Amino acid sequence: MKAKSTTFRSKVFNWAHELVKSTGKSIAVCLAKAWSIYRLKKRMSTDTVKIAFEKVDGTLRIAFATLNNITYDSKNTKQKDFKTVAYFDTVANAFRSFRIENFITAY
Repeated sequence: MKAKSTTFRSKVFNWAHELVKSTGKSIAVCLAKAWSIYRLKKRMSTDTVKIAFEKVDGTLRIAFATLNNITYDSKNTKQKDFKTVAYFDTVANAFRSFRIENFITAY
């Protein structure tokens, strides 16, 4: 049996669905944020991007994030996680992640 391919639209709608569940906001607002996360991940695949998001403790975090030329073997290969976005922090020189509902903007 052939594996089911994941299109970029299905990723965006999965992020939007998770945002609706976690925030209770309308689907239109969540889709707008999901598209911005998609554009962020696309930019991170080729460049280093300055991002801002709210940390769990409520403080603002500014980070320089990239996924360009990064090799990482995930231990969780069963299911994709649409609740967080993982990135490589070029300042801390380590992998980090943030919850999608806490994403503010990319510069």
